[in-house]
Amino acid sequence: MIQILSILGGVLCGAVLATQVGVNLQLSNAVGNAVMSTLFSFVVGAIGLCVYVLIVRAPLPPIASLVQIPAWKWTGGLLGATYVLLTIVIGPRLGAAALLALVVTGQMVAAMILDHNGWLGFTEHSINLWRVLGAALLVTGTVVILRH
Repeated sequence: MIQILSILGGVLCGAVLATQVGVNLQLSNAVGNAVMSTLFSFVVGAIGLCVYVLIVRAPLPPIASLVQIPAWKWTGGLLGATYVLLTIVIGPRLGAAALLALVVTGQMVAAMILDHNGWLGFTEHSINLWRVLGAALLVTGTVVILRH
């Protein structure tokens, strides 16, 4: 049951990403600036998370432990902002399907490298024939989407 819920959650994540691109494009059109709309998107997200933290009364970690975290571990927000900004800029040129096919292809290549090396806390899963075949099918699908 947990496996099925995890699979459905992964599919939901993909649907949310595709929808997020469209919503952010509309915000960018309304604001007239991709960078400002990215900023507004993250501000709204941060406010939403703050409200959630207050509702569930999530405990805040001690400041002393926060300042000891290496700087690179704080870059997730910058990576997210880069993703949102690039999708706002590139999305209208490529369309949702082509953009997301390229995003998934990039995610798969990066994920295989992360898994193979066990980097960033991921369990090590060596690159093998089946994983390469799966990635190749994704790349093939991306090429088909880009050409039609």
